[in-house]
Amino acid sequence: MLNEHGTMKSFNCGTQYTIARGATMSGHSKWNNIKNKKAASDAKKGKEFTTVSRLIMEAVKKSGVTDPTQNPGLRLALEKAREVNMPNANVKRAIDRASGKSESGASLEEIIYEGYGAHGVGIIALAHTDNKQRTGGEIRFIFSSNDGSLAGPGAAMYLFTKQEGESYTPSIPVELTQEQYDEVMALVDELESHDDIDAVWHNAVLTA
Repeated sequence: MLNEHGTMKSFNCGTQYTIARGATMSGHSKWNNIKNKKAASDAKKGKEFTTVSRLIMEAVKKSGVTDPTQNPGLRLALEKAREVNMPNANVKRAIDRASGKSESGASLEEIIYEGYGAHGVGIIALAHTDNKQRTGGEIRFIFSSNDGSLAGPGAAMYLFTKQEGESYTPSIPVELTQEQYDEVMALVDELESHDDIDAVWHNAVLTA
């Protein structure tokens, strides 16, 4: 369209486009926030389930009794499972694994994996499996894909003190920055997510 001077009249379409684009980006940002919150919630729930599973297994191993009416420790662990809304299937799996049986009824072998994560952090992982070659290969891959390395027996154990039951506390901690700590936690989280892993310990601590 020509203006009164005979030149082409310009239209300011940029503002309209910017608004539309901004609305789209806002929706995208909102969706990302929802996904991030859900991921954080799922991660928290996963850690709670891991903690409770460990309590259940320790209670069963300590007494050898799978009946909560005859095992106070197991009864307490089951109460915690209810508090975090842990599925019955997870509870049963923890009890079966502590009894040395898989979901299919096959015998399970207990294995302790030792290795190192990024920045020289020592890691111990407790597993129960009916196929140690398969599990070993998968655990090795998790370590290597997170800047870590799976090692042999005793390689990281000296960094920890064994507590009563199947538990370890770090005796030689490794201080890390938040960024370094997050790198190590990526490995720890992936190990804890593996179906055959029951518990993971590390000696990483955040610097003050």
